[in-house]
Amino acid sequence: MKTIYIFTNGTLIRKDNTLVLDTGEEKKHLPIENIRDLFVFSEVTLNKRLLEFLTKYGIAIHFFNHYGYYTGTYYPREHLNSGHLIVKQVECYIDPARRINLAKGFVTGAARNILHVIGYCRKSHDELQTIIENVKGFAEGIPKTKTIEGLMGIEGNIRDAYYSSFDPILSRKGFSYSGRSRRPPKTPLNSLISFGNMLMYSTLLTEIYKTHLDPRIGYLHATNFRRFTLNLDVSEIFKPIIVDRTIFSVIQNKEIVPEDFEESAQGLLMTEKAKRLFVQRYDEHLDATFHHRRVGKVSYRKVIRMELYKIEKHLIGDTEYEPFISQW
Repeated sequence: MKTIYIFTNGTLIRKDNTLVLDTGEEKKHLPIENIRDLFVFSEVTLNKRLLEFLTKYGIAIHFFNHYGYYTGTYYPREHLNSGHLIVKQVECYIDPARRINLAKGFVTGAARNILHVIGYCRKSHDELQTIIENVKGFAEGIPKTKTIEGLMGIEGNIRDAYYSSFDPILSRKGFSYSGRSRRPPKTPLNSLISFGNMLMYSTLLTEIYKTHLDPRIGYLHATNFRRFTLNLDVSEIFKPIIVDRTIFSVIQNKEIVPEDFEESAQGLLMTEKAKRLFVQRYDEHLDATFHHRRVGKVSYRKVIRMELYKIEKHLIGDTEYEPFISQW
């Protein structure tokens, strides 16, 4: 199955058992059985009949605006909903001790994967040792903190220290790190980080849909009335090894250069050419396989699904949750 990224304006329609993108100049036929989800970056017209078709096959559509910002998701009616598991998710959320215990798992996984990425790069950059020590120092506070706010603060400190490693790792003119800026991103590197993170959040949302979990109930990120949060929690574990490695590769291989960004009212944003290239490399990282010590050869996309199943087992009291730690 494939994730379909749409950058061309047109109309999405159902024709028999096929999804068709009619651009006015050509019609692209997409067999429904081969589609995992859709990421729409262009102006696309669709109708209720199409949404019913996608619902039947459990396919989510993630929408991004003209500037590449995530705007929303058509999330089909949950077909794997489990009343029992939703109750367990809520029980864990409203119990402060259980909530922070699970949230610590997400931050611990993020910190260890960050250390893994920096440690790998340290082989050719001795100056990263100080940053490694800083990240380890912040991570030592994870078991001791007693509040979600304190945990969020630690996570923020870890990530700030981590991002400071991008300069020595990348060492590319035009991609220096001068602090995190989000809306709007003020530098090419911030634009890449924001775009990559949005892809990761949407990928997690699709994978959550394939499980019994409810994406609205997160633990590190507070559940509220407006958005999904569980996908934000679990993304913390995978951003260093999927998103940031994609950023490193496109910059170090000079596939994306400073000229691939343009000023706009929404900040310094990637051109369509750069977005197309980035999603291609991002997909390749997700589908890359490695040897997992328990299940053998497996893709990172499959590992994300496995991570969600581990959370399910934790919530029903079967197995204590332990985050995925990269071993490459």
